[in-house]
Amino acid sequence: MPLAALSALAALFLASPFGSPPKASIRCIECHARSTPGIVSDWKLSRHAEASVGCDSCHGTEHGTAADAAKARLPGPDTCARCHAAQVAQYKGSKHALAWAAMMAMPTFHYQSPVLTDGLKGCGGCHAIGLREEADQKAIAKVSGRDYGAGSCDSCHTRHTFSVKEAREPQACKSCHMGFDHAQWEMYDASKHGVRHELVKLGALPATASAPTCQTCHMPKGDHGVMTGWGFLGIRFPLPEDPAWRADQTTIMKALGILDPAGKPTTMLEVVKGAKMARMTEAEWQGERDRMLVTCRQCHAESFARSQLRRGDQMIREADRLMAEAIEIVAGLYRDGLLQRSKGQRVDYPDVLRLHDSASVVELKLFTMFMVHRMRAFQGAFHDSPDHALWSGWSEMQKDLAEIRAAAKEMRRTRPPR
Repeated sequence: MPLAALSALAALFLASPFGSPPKASIRCIECHARSTPGIVSDWKLSRHAEASVGCDSCHGTEHGTAADAAKARLPGPDTCARCHAAQVAQYKGSKHALAWAAMMAMPTFHYQSPVLTDGLKGCGGCHAIGLREEADQKAIAKVSGRDYGAGSCDSCHTRHTFSVKEAREPQACKSCHMGFDHAQWEMYDASKHGVRHELVKLGALPATASAPTCQTCHMPKGDHGVMTGWGFLGIRFPLPEDPAWRADQTTIMKALGILDPAGKPTTMLEVVKGAKMARMTEAEWQGERDRMLVTCRQCHAESFARSQLRRGDQMIREADRLMAEAIEIVAGLYRDGLLQRSKGQRVDYPDVLRLHDSASVVELKLFTMFMVHRMRAFQGAFHDSPDHALWSGWSEMQKDLAEIRAAAKEMRRTRPPR
């Protein structure tokens, strides 16, 4: 492109209702207006542009030409903390911050094809919201040949608009909280909360009508310390007082590798504790329940809110009864020598966190029962989505259990004589 044309294009992008960009960013904009105009356009729309926060504020000044692009600093939460200290501090105490660590703790993640791990196309695509240490970045670069940065805030405030308004909409959560084992978007979208939000957007309800979003309940008043009472795994400590439920949760913890087959704690318990995948004390669990009740009471009577949350607890209890029976059936197949350990499996006991890497059909069925159908049963109850709780959750668990019973019976029937 001729220099005159480039200068004219740069001038077009430099023109801003908020005034001139920082001096150090002018050269960046002149070049990127041609090479990546979408980035410049998004930045111009941002609050950063309005506040004269330029390219160098986040990317540094070492990169000045196409030849040294690798010197551009890729910002992380600590970069954002220079201006947004409170939000970053909240985020660092949230389960979002631990998403990367939780993924890396899963043995099955490391068995994935490089096509899924390279470029964050598999689990890392969503778990990238978590804090990533320098060692993590080097490991990614070794596989992919490039550095994907340590960004976490941009998972919700996408680049380069970094819009607060965008991050407040439920669709900002949709990319990750949907599908296989965490269909929260589908649950919310079909719930009365989600329907009312859509009706407000369509103008069928007044703009001031109550229409809760994901953020209303999980990030009240913009609090970035996202956490839930039951955690992702739907387990808690201390164990329930109900003896039958206590026994069922103990069985589930064995299948999670948190307890060994004899019921003794394993090193995995510390991983779950460190990744905050479960609440480890009564006070911790009650604190999250009380925080949710404060939000619920904005629209509902406290008695109603408590009863609905209690029904979610009861759904976990009932789902656990089916899950525990299925686990013990498969455990019996190990004891009887009808199932053998898979690659990397430490004990002769089913491991529901092996995901799709289990060696047998019956183990894969057990994995699906836990990771998909149990999740949908109790998450559907808490998200006020009856269809997910019943048909996509509870009903499917009943089918899973029937199929596991039948498979175990057939495996015993056809076992060759010893």
